[in-house]
Amino acid sequence: MSARFEDLPDQTFQAVKHAIVSRKSTRAFLPRPVEPALIDELLLIAGMAPSGSNIQPWKVHVVSGKARDKLSAELLAAHQQKMPEEREYQYYPVKWRSPYIERRRATGWGLYGLLNITKGDREATARQHGRNFEFFDAPVVLIFTMDNDMETGSWLDYGMFLQNLMVAARGCGLHTCPQAALANYPGIVKKQLTIGDDQIIVCGMVMGYEDTSDPVNQFQPSRIGLEEFVTYHRD
Repeated sequence: MSARFEDLPDQTFQAVKHAIVSRKSTRAFLPRPVEPALIDELLLIAGMAPSGSNIQPWKVHVVSGKARDKLSAELLAAHQQKMPEEREYQYYPVKWRSPYIERRRATGWGLYGLLNITKGDREATARQHGRNFEFFDAPVVLIFTMDNDMETGSWLDYGMFLQNLMVAARGCGLHTCPQAALANYPGIVKKQLTIGDDQIIVCGMVMGYEDTSDPVNQFQPSRIGLEEFVTYHRD
């Protein structure tokens, strides 16, 4: 195809494209509140995601106000006290290898370089990691859970739900940051939000309006090209 996507006339396509490509992991937010009715609408939109046999395995806890502040304080204290993490599932590879380790390092040091955090500065690194538990100052944090007897297919379904939510948020001017780190202390999260042990903490996500004045939001990790992940079968 010789035509560029930008030249396509379909305004709907352009709006969807913009929502997808402008989504990023935002790490500094304004204190501006997000209307509860808007959050509800976004979650209903996200719930249109496909799922095997339409079982819709997602469950969401919307946390704001005093409940948000209390959860943040508990998680940040655990991080600062270096409490052992208790993640209920393995998120990353047990053994890192190429090309994934290089991509991970590029992302980590790209962010730290922007923030003038030098290699070996453990205190600054820990402080930046702790920003996860301050929810990057976002007014709303979402905690996603799923029944712990669900299988791999439901995790695939959950990913589509989360992507729907992030793209829909961009469509109305909000930004998000999905946070696997919030699953590091499931005991704290479950206690604070009265979540039963039959649930697994999948991840969290903060939502709000971007603080464009904070340099941390300038960071955008690179994406691999088609030649690195696509194989064509045409004959």
